[in-house]
Amino acid sequence: MLGSLSLLAATPFAFRSFSPSSNNNRSLSSGTNHQIAKQLATESGRGSQKLLRRHVFPGYRRVSYGSPISAVMIDDSSTITTSEENTQNIGILDIDSALRPFKDHFQYRIKKFVDQKNLFENYEGGLEEFAKGYLRFGFNREEDGIVYREWAPAAQEAQVVGDFNGWDGSNHKMEKNEFGVWSIKIPDSEGNPAIPHNSRVKFRFKHGDGVWVDRIPAWIKYAIVDLTRFGAPYDGVHWDPPPSERYEFKYPRPPKPKVPRIYEAHVGMSSSEPRINSYREFADDVLPRIQANNYNTVQLMAVMEHSYYASFGYHVTNFFSVSSRSGTPEDLKYLIDKAHSLGLRVLMDVVHSHASNNVTDGLNGFDVGQSSQESYFHTGERGYHKLWDSRLFNYGNWEVLRFLLSNLRWWLEEFKFDGFRFDGVTSMLYHHHGINMPFTGDYNEYFSEATDVDAVVYLMLANSLINNILPDATVIAEDVSGMPGLGRPVSEGGIGFDYRLAMAIPDKWIDYLKNKNDEEWSMMDLSCSLTNRRYTEKCISYAESHDQSIVGDKTIAFFLMDKEMYSGMSCLTDASPTIDRGIALHKMIHFITMALGGEGYLNFMGNEFGHPEWIDFPREGNGWSYEKCRRQWTLVDTDHLRYKFMNAFDRAMNALDDKFSFLSSTKQIVSCTDEENKVIVFERGDLVFVFNFHPENTYDGYKVGCDLPGKYRVALDSDAWEFGGHGRVGHDVDHFTSPEGIPGVPETNFNNRPNSFKVLSPARTCVVYYKVDESVEETNGINVISVSETLEMDASKQKNAEESAILVDHGDKENPQETNDRDTASFNEELQKDGAKQESIEEPAASVLDKKIVGSKLDEPEVEEMEDRTPDD
Repeated sequence: MLGSLSLLAATPFAFRSFSPSSNNNRSLSSGTNHQIAKQLATESGRGSQKLLRRHVFPGYRRVSYGSPISAVMIDDSSTITTSEENTQNIGILDIDSALRPFKDHFQYRIKKFVDQKNLFENYEGGLEEFAKGYLRFGFNREEDGIVYREWAPAAQEAQVVGDFNGWDGSNHKMEKNEFGVWSIKIPDSEGNPAIPHNSRVKFRFKHGDGVWVDRIPAWIKYAIVDLTRFGAPYDGVHWDPPPSERYEFKYPRPPKPKVPRIYEAHVGMSSSEPRINSYREFADDVLPRIQANNYNTVQLMAVMEHSYYASFGYHVTNFFSVSSRSGTPEDLKYLIDKAHSLGLRVLMDVVHSHASNNVTDGLNGFDVGQSSQESYFHTGERGYHKLWDSRLFNYGNWEVLRFLLSNLRWWLEEFKFDGFRFDGVTSMLYHHHGINMPFTGDYNEYFSEATDVDAVVYLMLANSLINNILPDATVIAEDVSGMPGLGRPVSEGGIGFDYRLAMAIPDKWIDYLKNKNDEEWSMMDLSCSLTNRRYTEKCISYAESHDQSIVGDKTIAFFLMDKEMYSGMSCLTDASPTIDRGIALHKMIHFITMALGGEGYLNFMGNEFGHPEWIDFPREGNGWSYEKCRRQWTLVDTDHLRYKFMNAFDRAMNALDDKFSFLSSTKQIVSCTDEENKVIVFERGDLVFVFNFHPENTYDGYKVGCDLPGKYRVALDSDAWEFGGHGRVGHDVDHFTSPEGIPGVPETNFNNRPNSFKVLSPARTCVVYYKVDESVEETNGINVISVSETLEMDASKQKNAEESAILVDHGDKENPQETNDRDTASFNEELQKDGAKQESIEEPAASVLDKKIVGSKLDEPEVEEMEDRTPDD
């Protein structure tokens, strides 16, 4: 889902809009707001960078937990320590000098961030203590009883009701403090909790119209619904299992990988049967598949409770509750612990960009027409997303910040998640929420009065909190706008995410598959689209995710092969041209996206083996059917079906990165975008990638440039038999480089590369080459550097494999030229068999794109090669 930095809050004073004084609630004109922003930025002066470094990891003094500050924020000038600081640096401006005209904006939001943290330190014991709200709000054990607290300032009277009191709250009335927090302590009965574990509860309150309503407590840990009743409301559940029923984690978190290779999964639809799957079934049945395909991270969708299943989990009703459709909180803990035992980290798809409009079951039920200061949401149009039909949070409200920040800490600490993918960040960053906004890259689009600073500051606080609690966390932003600084540390003036999703890439592939013939594919356009990302801000690339799989759209496999997937996927018959093309391009599209599109990779559940059709959740329009809301694992498990080929290649892609760590390398150079021959050549790390997108032409002796001289061999070959290819490329062939031009003078080199070697490049294939370490080969006599070692578990299924596609050197001492001749002869036999068209070329007229692909401007005339180093060096 799509993702609000307003240049300022409603008043010139810190948090003035939350003061109870009516004078402080007056709105200011946008022009006044702009002047205030500039004034505050000037007051904070040149001390912003020093301030950030001081406050991102604060040492705060402790204060009592129940300190007397809540929804009302005050103007506390004693917390402002910035005005006399004297440093000119805001780190992000040094990285990108084009941001310097917006220095006032960065100073303003930095000051607001620091002021907010100071208030937390002065009144709540610091950011981390503030984010322990779940220990105070909701239902908690305190001194021989259960204490229940709820922030509901609009309520006139309040009670707690449930199974424990027969839903009669007359004896369980709550008291309200000056900050709108209702509370009650219910003593134990004969040594037992008055509210039993796993019993239903609700918050009953009377609002200004004199009407009593029942609502699920905002901080409830579990919520259930009677599935036998159509449209039945959810009930909150008091979840406090005895020690004997509480799941205890057995395995530590796996270490943070150099690069996340993410498997995006939806537990509910992960069964092969047309039903909702459980957390434990997913753990036992699906997690081993993910591990076997060499992913290192699982991203779980739809974890937070959502009453509408077809929302894909994005219309959250209960933020602290696990989705009860798939089991209990203890079941989810089992899943995460099982993942950790397999070496898999687990990210949660967290939705803090909006909330369900559902009044009966969700947080929106607490909105009974009160002002924004007394609500979780903004009022009027600002509090409603017209495309999503959902409510929008007031990120400047003290209790909203407590709720959301505590929510992050809850999932990290209670369930041991390893990080988050923040949904809908674009909607948060801008008041227009990205609606009808074609972002062009003009920096004025990112830093103006359209920017929601309250939301930006919240995200800065969120990322600071996450990194304080779990320094090895992985945090990803779903942002389509390309906001500069989103992926830079808070200490530099950035927003603090580790990665952003490269959301333009799947759109590019859809455009090509829908609107272009194969002959119309532009190698330069594809390369630029895949490499178009900001310098030093990392991206997670993906060819398709759940968004491309929902009803009304198609997966890449279904775009390519459509109805022939129903009849043409059997290995017992020859593949049709459509199937042959579809499997070949499916492998190429996913692999070039992985290898060239970012610093991490994501795949949605089932797409690794070309899952057919689309996702359609049960709804009235399909007769409430689960038929299209499942994953047909039997397709990839059936040995005579071609789905296994795409799955095996997906496994090999990940194994290649395991072996060579090319995704973590900042050495990324596209040396050739050959439009005439439809070839792309690039280097990632010390690997050389050759992609031939031509529908017919195979090139014998195609010259490719490279950096390092020496001997190269095949590392991965999409045309290998075990990947459903035709086995045209020999894997025991040595490719020796030749020097090109004058050393150190790129313009005299071949495609700006100092060395080159020649390869066989069949139509619709991608082949990766690695440089042989000849010193090791001389020492050992035989050199085996193979990612196939990680694929041994699948060896028994590869009955038709005639040779390994992945770098195995058998120590052959044949003359290299004889080996090449033998390979070419074998290839010619295949050509006669397949009727392919062969063209021999010497030096193709190639377009050259020799760029740092992590750069932000691809149209610059000259960019030096970037060697391996970290972005912060």
